[in-house]
Amino acid sequence: MMATTRKTPATKAPATKKAVARLEAASDAKTGAAKTSESASLTLPLRNLKAETVGEVTLPEEIFGVPFRRHLVWEVVKQIRAREHRGTHKTKVRSEVSGSGKKPFKQKHTGRARQGGGRPPIHRHGGTAFGPTPHSYDLKVNAKAKKAALRCVLSEKARGNQVVLLDTLELGSHRTKDFAGVLAKLGVAGKALVLDRKDNVNLSRAAANNPKVVAMDVLGINVYDALNAGTLVFSEDALRTAIEVLA
Repeated sequence: MMATTRKTPATKAPATKKAVARLEAASDAKTGAAKTSESASLTLPLRNLKAETVGEVTLPEEIFGVPFRRHLVWEVVKQIRAREHRGTHKTKVRSEVSGSGKKPFKQKHTGRARQGGGRPPIHRHGGTAFGPTPHSYDLKVNAKAKKAALRCVLSEKARGNQVVLLDTLELGSHRTKDFAGVLAKLGVAGKALVLDRKDNVNLSRAAANNPKVVAMDVLGINVYDALNAGTLVFSEDALRTAIEVLA
């Protein structure tokens, strides 16, 4: 039995997670669809580089037919963005700034506040008190949660007809213009995430100069990249690998 689409409870969307909110809105719009249309969404045409249909592929329900869990996807996206924060910010404390540690005047009988040197934070060119120090911004998210969130995103892409399956991504040349023409024939417009294997040199070179296309190894796909792309383009081998990993 194919999975039915459940309406996600209406909650206030985080301002930094617009892509998650868009997917949730698309999920709500499909709540009243019939089961027959849901079954059809899990059966996609398999096409070649000439946009000709050469077969059909039935997507597994446990990967491409799961309900959308908005908070889980948000947690994984937050972890991915935090991991990209280098955290190399640093200010110098009083022991690291240049200057003398000599006492500027005697301790008592001057009528002034006591001073122990020229490098305390209260002085000009002194050290910084409680400044930032290098540290990691990485957050802990279990591998099981990451896979579950990726299944949610792939399911929403499939329900939104944003998944394209090709029998092969072996391009005849590495020219960006030629690959852009292939995507245009397939009806892929806007941002696209093309998934194959990492040793497909022609694909990597053809997508490198196209700012709207990202080509990567299917084993490197993550929730953020899938959300950021409008369309996911899988080769048949890449889809098989993704299913094996996410099953």
